[in-house]
Formats: sequence, C-alpha cells, structure tokens
Amino acid sequence: MSLAEVLPEVQSLSRLDKIRLIQIVAQELEREESELIEPNRSYPVWSPDRAFTAAGSLLEALEDEKGR
Repeated sequence: MSLAEVLPEVQSLSRLDKIRLIQIVAQELEREESELIEPNRSYPVWSPDRAFTAAGSLLEALEDEKGR
C-alpha cells in the first residue's frame, strides 16, 4: 500500500487516532533503528578534535573576513 493510498484514510481519522498513529509509527521506526546497532560491537565516531586542516581553513576565512 502506498502513501497516496493511505493518506486519505489518515486525514479522515480523529485527532486522537492521528496521535495514536504517530505513536505507532514512531515505535515502529524505533524498533527498526534498534536493529541497526548490534550489542557488544564498537562503532567508529568521527570527531572534529583532530581536524587541523579544517580548523586552519576556517581561521584563514575568519582572518580574511576581518581584513575586509
């Protein structure tokens, strides 16, 4: 079933039923997301603390802007 088919039905729901639908969809998305992360496994996370080239470029742009 496509969104175009479901949307008229959703629009006809009461306010309370729409809120319940939002909760159900949010719970479904949360369940799907939790399946993406496996327990007891490490995942790399990028951090800007060692982005020296980017920091230099930003500093240069700020100095150029200050000089104008």
